Amino acid sequence: MSEKQQAVFSIEKLYVKDLSLEIPNAPRIFLEREAPQVDVQLHTEGNPIDEGIFEVVLTVTITAKLKDKTMFLAEAAQAGIFHIRNVAKEEIEPILGIACPNILFPYAREVISDIVSRAGFPPVILNPVNFEALYQHRRQQPQPSVETTH
Repeated sequence: MSEKQQAVFSIEKLYVKDLSLEIPNAPRIFLEREAPQVDVQLHTEGNPIDEGIFEVVLTVTITAKLKDKTMFLAEAAQAGIFHIRNVAKEEIEPILGIACPNILFPYAREVISDIVSRAGFPPVILNPVNFEALYQHRRQQPQPSVETTH
């Protein structure tokens, strides 16, 4: 038996964990002809669910507004279950924060485009995302500290 075991990284399951669409100003909003201001928010979260098994969720929130009126709000939580074994502990977090979201993003992009177009709006095509830069940026943010009294 060798001392160094082969690293394992595999996709067990990809699925839409949550999906929502709101069109608060329908039907009047469909009469508007101006292009909306579109805001895109991304959030990733990775958690262990068993030994060597992790769930990663990439949540994409799209808000389209026209002046002070919301045209639509679409949110998709694209999730995946990943099998990660024989990897150094310090490498798990970057895998969950970079590699897994990179796998999930094309699926989330398709779900968002589909739900927005099915709602009667032009599809929203999300631009590629640099999850490594987002991960590094998050790591540089100050973490909340726990105050202690002496």
